[in-house]
Amino acid sequence: MKIKLLAIGKTDDKNLQSLIENYQKRLKHYIGFNLEVIPDIKNVKNLSEQQQKEKEGELILKKLAPTDELLLLDEKGKEFRSIDFSKFLQKKMNSGIKQLVLVIGGPYGFSEAVYKKATGKISLSKMTFSHQMIRLFVVEQIYRAYTILKNEPYHHE
Repeated sequence: MKIKLLAIGKTDDKNLQSLIENYQKRLKHYIGFNLEVIPDIKNVKNLSEQQQKEKEGELILKKLAPTDELLLLDEKGKEFRSIDFSKFLQKKMNSGIKQLVLVIGGPYGFSEAVYKKATGKISLSKMTFSHQMIRLFVVEQIYRAYTILKNEPYHHE
């Protein structure tokens, strides 16, 4: 299985970008991982929230292969402890999925079309974080999950 993380808009903060790249490099030892950035929509001032979600949704759906399984990072999603998330990923690997795609949406969330295509939603916290910080948290949690699965000393309980 491979994992792809899709995110709307680039990360402006060089410190965050450096940390994300660090975990991406670490992940290469465990799984094929790709972070793909979908450029911000132009002229959003002229669009309603709904129109922006629709346009972003079209771009997200274009990035999916027919065999991909789509999970949304959504505040109303299922919360996991790190060990449970590692078990969740193990089940996904065992199920024979070619690629698991996790998506961080834009500022207003996802379009109905994206929600319909998704097989589930994951929440990292009940708190709200910037979209740039979420990228770091997701990549770190995927890395943590794989160290747990390999019984490596990164995670402590």
